[in-house]
Amino acid sequence: MKKILIIGIGAGDPGYVTMQAVEALNRTDVFFILDKGPSKTKLIELRKEICRRYIRGNDHRFVDATSPEWARDTEDYFSTVDDLNRDKQALFERLISEEMADGECGAFLVWGDPTFYDSTIRIIEMIANSGRHQLDYEVIPGISSVQALAAKHKTTLNRIGQSIEITTGRKLAEGFPDNADSVVVMLDGGDTYKRFADQDIDIYWGAYVGMPDEILVSGKLKDVAGEIERVRTDARRANGWIMDSYLMRRAT
Repeated sequence: MKKILIIGIGAGDPGYVTMQAVEALNRTDVFFILDKGPSKTKLIELRKEICRRYIRGNDHRFVDATSPEWARDTEDYFSTVDDLNRDKQALFERLISEEMADGECGAFLVWGDPTFYDSTIRIIEMIANSGRHQLDYEVIPGISSVQALAAKHKTTLNRIGQSIEITTGRKLAEGFPDNADSVVVMLDGGDTYKRFADQDIDIYWGAYVGMPDEILVSGKLKDVAGEIERVRTDARRANGWIMDSYLMRRAT
Protein backbone atom coordinates (compact mmCIF):
# COMPACT_ATOMS: atom_id res chain seq x y z
CA MET A 1 0.00 0.00 0.00
CA LYS A 2 1.19 3.49 -0.89
CA LYS A 3 0.02 6.64 0.92
CA ILE A 4 -0.46 10.11 -0.57
CA LEU A 5 -0.75 13.24 1.55
CA ILE A 6 -2.37 16.31 0.00
CA ILE A 7 -0.95 19.02 2.24
CA GLY A 8 -2.29 22.58 2.31
CA ILE A 9 0.74 24.79 2.97
CA GLY A 10 -1.04 28.11 3.38
CA ALA A 11 -1.15 31.27 1.30
CA GLY A 12 2.47 32.30 0.90
CA ASP A 13 3.83 32.87 4.40
CA PRO A 14 5.66 29.84 5.87
CA GLY A 15 4.17 30.91 9.20
CA TYR A 16 0.76 29.88 7.89
CA VAL A 17 1.78 26.21 7.91
CA THR A 18 -0.27 24.40 10.57
CA MET A 19 1.05 21.97 13.16
CA GLN A 20 -0.93 19.22 11.43
CA ALA A 21 0.84 20.05 8.16
CA VAL A 22 4.23 19.97 9.93
CA GLU A 23 3.46 16.49 11.24
CA ALA A 24 2.45 15.42 7.71
CA LEU A 25 5.66 16.85 6.23
CA ASN A 26 7.66 14.71 8.64
CA ARG A 27 5.77 11.56 7.59
CA THR A 28 6.62 12.05 3.93
CA ASP A 29 9.25 10.06 2.06
CA VAL A 30 8.92 11.75 -1.33
CA PHE A 31 7.62 15.20 -2.29
CA PHE A 32 6.30 15.71 -5.81
CA ILE A 33 7.10 19.24 -7.00
CA LEU A 34 5.41 20.43 -10.19
CA ASP A 35 7.38 22.92 -12.29
CA LYS A 36 5.16 25.50 -14.01
CA GLY A 37 7.97 27.33 -15.80
CA PRO A 38 10.66 29.91 -14.98
CA SER A 39 8.19 32.59 -13.87
CA LYS A 40 6.89 30.33 -11.09
CA THR A 41 10.32 29.47 -9.64
CA LYS A 42 9.49 31.40 -6.47
CA LEU A 43 6.61 29.02 -5.75
CA ILE A 44 8.90 26.00 -6.01
CA GLU A 45 11.51 27.61 -3.78
CA LEU A 46 8.89 28.50 -1.17
CA ARG A 47 7.71 24.89 -1.04
CA LYS A 48 11.28 23.70 -0.51
CA GLU A 49 11.90 26.43 2.09
CA ILE A 50 8.87 25.19 4.04
CA CYS A 51 10.37 21.69 3.97
CA ARG A 52 13.77 22.95 5.12
CA ARG A 53 12.18 24.90 7.94
CA TYR A 54 9.88 22.23 9.35
CA ILE A 55 11.24 18.78 8.47
CA ARG A 56 13.48 17.10 11.02
CA GLY A 57 16.23 15.04 9.41
CA ASN A 58 16.99 14.26 5.77
CA ASP A 59 15.09 11.04 5.16
CA HIS A 60 13.09 12.50 2.30
CA ARG A 61 13.58 13.29 -1.36
CA PHE A 62 12.13 15.62 -4.00
CA VAL A 63 10.90 14.55 -7.41
CA ASP A 64 10.44 17.40 -9.90
CA ALA A 65 8.07 17.10 -12.83
CA THR A 66 6.85 19.50 -15.50
CA SER A 67 3.25 20.47 -14.93
CA PRO A 68 0.93 20.08 -17.94
CA GLU A 69 -0.03 23.34 -19.59
CA TRP A 70 -3.53 24.39 -20.47
CA ALA A 71 -5.01 26.72 -23.03
CA ARG A 72 -6.44 29.82 -21.34
CA ASP A 73 -9.18 32.05 -22.72
CA THR A 74 -10.82 29.24 -24.66
CA GLU A 75 -14.53 29.24 -25.37
CA ASP A 76 -15.09 25.74 -23.95
CA TYR A 77 -13.67 26.31 -20.46
CA PHE A 78 -14.93 23.08 -18.88
CA SER A 79 -13.62 20.90 -21.71
CA THR A 80 -10.22 22.59 -21.42
CA VAL A 81 -10.10 21.97 -17.66
CA ASP A 82 -11.12 18.34 -18.19
CA ASP A 83 -8.24 17.90 -20.66
CA LEU A 84 -5.82 19.51 -18.21
CA ASN A 85 -6.93 17.27 -15.35
CA ARG A 86 -6.61 14.16 -17.52
CA ASP A 87 -3.04 15.17 -18.31
CA LYS A 88 -2.36 15.79 -14.62
CA GLN A 89 -3.88 12.45 -13.68
CA ALA A 90 -1.59 10.65 -16.13
CA LEU A 91 1.42 12.51 -14.68
CA PHE A 92 0.44 11.88 -11.05
CA GLU A 93 -0.17 8.21 -11.79
CA ARG A 94 3.25 7.86 -13.39
CA LEU A 95 4.94 9.56 -10.43
CA ILE A 96 3.15 7.33 -7.94
CA SER A 97 3.95 4.22 -9.95
CA GLU A 98 7.59 4.94 -10.78
CA GLU A 99 8.85 7.16 -7.95
CA MET A 100 7.34 5.47 -4.88
CA ALA A 101 8.03 2.08 -3.37
CA ASP A 102 5.34 0.04 -1.67
CA GLY A 103 4.88 1.25 1.91
CA GLU A 104 6.18 4.75 1.18
CA CYS A 105 4.37 8.03 1.75
CA GLY A 106 4.30 10.70 -0.97
CA ALA A 107 3.01 14.26 -0.80
CA PHE A 108 1.73 17.07 -2.99
CA LEU A 109 2.16 20.50 -1.40
CA VAL A 110 -0.90 22.55 -2.36
CA TRP A 111 -0.91 26.34 -2.20
CA GLY A 112 -3.45 27.65 0.31
CA ASP A 113 -6.10 25.04 1.04
CA PRO A 114 -6.63 21.97 -1.20
CA THR A 115 -10.42 22.33 -1.08
CA PHE A 116 -10.51 25.77 -2.79
CA TYR A 117 -10.34 25.74 -6.59
CA ASP A 118 -7.70 23.03 -6.79
CA SER A 119 -8.01 19.68 -8.56
CA THR A 120 -5.46 17.63 -6.61
CA ILE A 121 -8.06 15.92 -4.40
CA ARG A 122 -10.24 14.96 -7.37
CA ILE A 123 -7.27 13.63 -9.33
CA ILE A 124 -5.91 11.53 -6.47
CA GLU A 125 -9.41 10.23 -5.76
CA MET A 126 -9.76 9.06 -9.37
CA ILE A 127 -6.39 7.30 -9.21
CA ALA A 128 -7.28 5.62 -5.91
CA ASN A 129 -10.66 4.49 -7.29
CA SER A 130 -9.24 3.19 -10.56
CA GLY A 131 -8.12 -0.07 -8.97
CA ARG A 132 -4.74 0.11 -10.69
CA HIS A 133 -2.91 0.93 -7.45
CA GLN A 134 -3.07 0.01 -3.81
CA LEU A 135 -3.38 3.61 -2.68
CA ASP A 136 -4.67 5.48 0.34
CA TYR A 137 -4.73 9.26 0.67
CA GLU A 138 -5.29 11.97 3.25
CA VAL A 139 -6.09 15.70 2.99
CA ILE A 140 -4.51 18.22 5.36
CA PRO A 141 -6.24 21.63 5.29
CA GLY A 142 -4.33 24.89 5.05
CA ILE A 143 -4.92 28.58 5.56
CA SER A 144 -6.44 29.75 2.30
CA SER A 145 -5.87 33.00 0.44
CA VAL A 146 -9.48 33.84 1.32
CA GLN A 147 -8.74 33.76 5.04
CA ALA A 148 -5.37 35.47 4.64
CA LEU A 149 -6.88 38.26 2.52
CA ALA A 150 -9.49 39.13 5.15
CA ALA A 151 -6.92 38.99 7.95
CA LYS A 152 -4.50 41.26 6.09
CA HIS A 153 -7.25 43.83 5.57
CA LYS A 154 -8.33 43.48 9.21
CA THR A 155 -11.91 42.71 8.25
CA THR A 156 -14.37 39.83 8.34
CA LEU A 157 -15.62 37.86 5.37
CA ASN A 158 -19.25 38.32 6.36
CA ARG A 159 -21.33 40.86 8.22
CA ILE A 160 -23.55 39.76 11.13
CA GLY A 161 -26.27 37.42 9.97
CA GLN A 162 -25.28 37.79 6.30
CA SER A 163 -24.02 35.29 3.75
CA ILE A 164 -20.93 35.22 1.57
CA GLU A 165 -20.31 33.63 -1.80
CA ILE A 166 -16.92 32.40 -3.00
CA THR A 167 -16.76 32.42 -6.77
CA THR A 168 -14.59 33.06 -9.82
CA GLY A 169 -14.17 36.04 -12.09
CA ARG A 170 -15.85 34.04 -14.85
CA LYS A 171 -18.99 33.58 -12.72
CA LEU A 172 -18.95 37.13 -11.35
CA ALA A 173 -19.13 38.39 -14.94
CA GLU A 174 -22.70 37.05 -14.95
CA GLY A 175 -23.62 39.57 -12.21
CA PHE A 176 -23.27 40.28 -8.50
CA PRO A 177 -25.08 37.41 -6.69
CA ASP A 178 -28.53 38.45 -5.51
CA ASN A 179 -28.47 36.25 -2.42
CA ALA A 180 -25.03 37.24 -1.09
CA ASP A 181 -24.06 40.26 0.98
CA SER A 182 -20.35 39.72 0.35
CA VAL A 183 -18.51 38.06 -2.54
CA VAL A 184 -14.98 36.64 -2.53
CA VAL A 185 -13.55 36.35 -6.03
CA MET A 186 -10.70 34.08 -7.07
CA LEU A 187 -9.20 33.24 -10.46
CA ASP A 188 -10.14 36.53 -12.08
CA GLY A 189 -7.99 37.08 -15.14
CA GLY A 190 -10.14 39.86 -16.55
CA ASP A 191 -10.46 42.58 -13.89
CA THR A 192 -14.15 41.73 -13.56
CA TYR A 193 -14.55 44.02 -10.54
CA LYS A 194 -14.48 47.00 -12.93
CA ARG A 195 -17.97 46.10 -14.13
CA PHE A 196 -19.36 47.18 -10.76
CA ALA A 197 -17.42 50.44 -10.35
CA ASP A 198 -20.60 52.48 -10.79
CA GLN A 199 -22.19 50.87 -7.73
CA ASP A 200 -21.72 51.64 -4.03
CA ILE A 201 -19.44 48.69 -3.26
CA ASP A 202 -16.42 48.32 -0.98
CA ILE A 203 -13.50 46.20 -2.18
CA TYR A 204 -10.59 44.55 -0.38
CA TRP A 205 -8.02 43.37 -2.94
CA GLY A 206 -4.74 41.55 -2.47
CA ALA A 207 -2.02 39.96 -4.57
CA TYR A 208 0.76 37.58 -3.46
CA VAL A 209 -0.83 37.65 0.00
CA GLY A 210 1.63 36.43 2.62
CA MET A 211 4.63 36.69 0.29
CA PRO A 212 7.33 39.40 0.28
CA ASP A 213 5.74 40.84 -2.89
CA GLU A 214 2.35 41.29 -1.17
CA ILE A 215 0.18 44.16 -2.44
CA LEU A 216 -3.03 45.34 -0.73
CA VAL A 217 -5.60 47.89 -1.91
CA SER A 218 -8.95 48.67 -0.32
CA GLY A 219 -11.64 51.33 -0.44
CA LYS A 220 -14.69 52.33 -2.40
CA LEU A 221 -14.58 50.40 -5.65
CA LYS A 222 -15.35 53.49 -7.71
CA ASP A 223 -12.32 55.21 -6.14
CA VAL A 224 -9.73 52.40 -6.32
CA ALA A 225 -10.71 50.32 -9.39
CA GLY A 226 -8.19 52.19 -11.54
CA GLU A 227 -5.43 51.80 -8.97
CA ILE A 228 -6.06 48.06 -8.68
CA GLU A 229 -5.95 47.65 -12.46
CA ARG A 230 -2.69 49.60 -12.66
CA VAL A 231 -0.82 47.82 -9.86
CA ARG A 232 -2.16 44.47 -11.03
CA THR A 233 -0.84 45.06 -14.55
CA ASP A 234 2.54 46.26 -13.26
CA ALA A 235 2.87 43.27 -10.89
CA ARG A 236 2.02 40.75 -13.59
CA ARG A 237 4.57 42.35 -15.91
CA ALA A 238 7.26 42.37 -13.21
CA ASN A 239 6.72 38.81 -11.99
CA GLY A 240 5.41 37.05 -15.08
CA TRP A 241 2.34 35.89 -13.12
CA ILE A 242 -0.08 37.10 -10.50
CA MET A 243 -2.01 35.37 -7.75
CA ASP A 244 -4.73 37.66 -6.43
CA SER A 245 -8.19 37.62 -4.89
CA TYR A 246 -10.64 40.15 -3.56
CA LEU A 247 -13.65 40.65 -1.33
CA MET A 248 -16.50 42.89 -2.45
CA ARG A 249 -19.53 43.90 -0.42
CA ARG A 250 -22.34 46.33 -0.89
CA ALA A 251 -21.95 49.44 1.25
CA THR A 252 -24.45 49.93 4.07
